[in-house]
Amino acid sequence: MQAAGVGSVRQVVERAGGAAAQLADIEEVTAYQHDNHELLIQQFFKADRSTMLALAENRHITLAKLNKAITDVVNAFAQLDVVNAWGDGSSVGTDGTQVDTYIDNLLAETSIRYGGFGRIAYHYVSDNYIALFSRFVPCGVWEAIYIIDGLLANASEVQPKTVHADTQGQSFPVFTLAHLFGFDLMPRIRNWKGLTFFQHTDQVTYHHIDSLSRGEGGNRNVIAWELVEKMWPDLMRVAISIREGRLNSVTLLRRLGSHSRKNEIYRAFREVGRSVRTVALLRFLADPALRRRITAVTNKVEGFNGFSAWLRFGNDPAEQEKMIKFNSLLANCVIFHTALDMTDVLRQLLAEGWQPEQGSDSPPPTSRSCRPI
Repeated sequence: MQAAGVGSVRQVVERAGGAAAQLADIEEVTAYQHDNHELLIQQFFKADRSTMLALAENRHITLAKLNKAITDVVNAFAQLDVVNAWGDGSSVGTDGTQVDTYIDNLLAETSIRYGGFGRIAYHYVSDNYIALFSRFVPCGVWEAIYIIDGLLANASEVQPKTVHADTQGQSFPVFTLAHLFGFDLMPRIRNWKGLTFFQHTDQVTYHHIDSLSRGEGGNRNVIAWELVEKMWPDLMRVAISIREGRLNSVTLLRRLGSHSRKNEIYRAFREVGRSVRTVALLRFLADPALRRRITAVTNKVEGFNGFSAWLRFGNDPAEQEKMIKFNSLLANCVIFHTALDMTDVLRQLLAEGWQPEQGSDSPPPTSRSCRPI
């Protein structure tokens, strides 16, 4: 890839008359303009600006540097007072959106869910609208297997503990792994009629919700706690291995699929996940405020997806991961700049003596009526 970039630059130089001719021009410009080479750059490289930018990107920009830049913007954004009006950073929403790529690309696939050809840009967006982490995932995979990996990769000062997603963002093993790492996974799930609730024992009857945990034959669905107790040391070893970087959570969750029913590790993950998801479903049913929060955060993710798509440019099939991180960095910078402008205006209003009206029906400028995207 770097060799291809150098080759492109060589072609640009040759079209401009060769290296010797350009060095002579540089000396001439230096003689009359001192060290101001901008005229020369405009003369020779204006039509080839994309080539020069591509060379700089290939030689100097890495995924680690892009992640560090995103982290710096998130940390600076979190210091603004106006940010607290949109969220405290305690929750994060995850969702994917399709990104079109070239058809002649070995990494691109057809997405049945999104109805197009390309890859999936998976974003982790905080409840205050800023993207904490982003990555590319293949089409056709269950997006939930990538949730934990992105949360652990988030190196910013904003460390959410509650995770909201859609139906694609949950499964029994994912609920278990999220619980082991201290994350409260509360997804927005469709097709409730087909969901199964579980009880901790068949010796207890819950008069109002007893029917929820009964199967087709009338028997109660009960968690196999004996299996969980037996396999609990193995579950902890898996979690520690992931935390220490010895095992990738995506690799683990990909292997712990429904085809692994005879695997005791999978069965233990499934039983713990059944327990955690049942509690999450009951909380979802009983708490209208929680349902509103889940909807609000997942809507923010969808809003970020649309906003980042509007800002996106470039489509290099060899740099898809960089493209999505560049795009997230650009979107975060625009959001940060907007929040800075709003902060300046609000401080100016306060300096002029403006005070928010108490008990007014109209929302203040820092609430839901004014958002960064």
